[in-house]
Amino acid sequence: MTRKASLVAGGVLVSMGLVALAVTSLLPLLGLRLWRMLPVWRLWPLTVISVGLGFVLPPLLYRGRRGLGGLFIPGVPVLVTGGILLFTSALNWWSAWAWLWPLEVLAVAGGFVLAALWLRVIWLLIPAMIIGANGLLFQFCALTGLWQVWAVMWAIEPLSVGLSLLLIGAVRRTPGLMTAGILLCSIGGIAIVGMSAILSATWLASWLWAVRLVVPLSIILVGVLLLIWGLTQRRVWLKTR
Repeated sequence: MTRKASLVAGGVLVSMGLVALAVTSLLPLLGLRLWRMLPVWRLWPLTVISVGLGFVLPPLLYRGRRGLGGLFIPGVPVLVTGGILLFTSALNWWSAWAWLWPLEVLAVAGGFVLAALWLRVIWLLIPAMIIGANGLLFQFCALTGLWQVWAVMWAIEPLSVGLSLLLIGAVRRTPGLMTAGILLCSIGGIAIVGMSAILSATWLASWLWAVRLVVPLSIILVGVLLLIWGLTQRRVWLKTR
């Protein structure tokens, strides 16, 4: 066991011991019976959180081993699952899953982003952006109950792929990727605008504000990526002269 790993493990054990000491000895002296307010059995999701930490901690402790970055992909969702379970179990509010479950999808996207950074594999950003875009839309629908937006927002699939290709093309200065990204973003944007125009006269009118917000923001994002790519290309051209 390395020095860093032993320090982290020791710190975790000391913290757990202090919490146990406070709950079993110090708080009862003050007349507080924590287990009566919060039964200990409701803390069982801590085991799930510990499993998630088992995935996430190795790449953080051994940064020189890039291959461990792949552990973020299962680790982050397991951590988020444990957090949601702990929240719903402690409050005995299991119906909250109806609003919180899209965080699982967003956690998978976050795992891909961290893996891409650790492994230095930029292509992992493509599944990260696709899954993340769907997760954000799932979260919006879960909070508002407007699941009918999928009649229009299915176009987020080519849009998210296009944005990821634009981002990768801007970073790697690859015109082909930029062209493919612009094409997919254009298809997605046209599909959203077209479908919203067709359906806006009916049940879409109540939530059309969401579509009107997403489309301009997507166009702005595409424009920013194009500006970044153009500026970086100009710098490279100046250096080669």
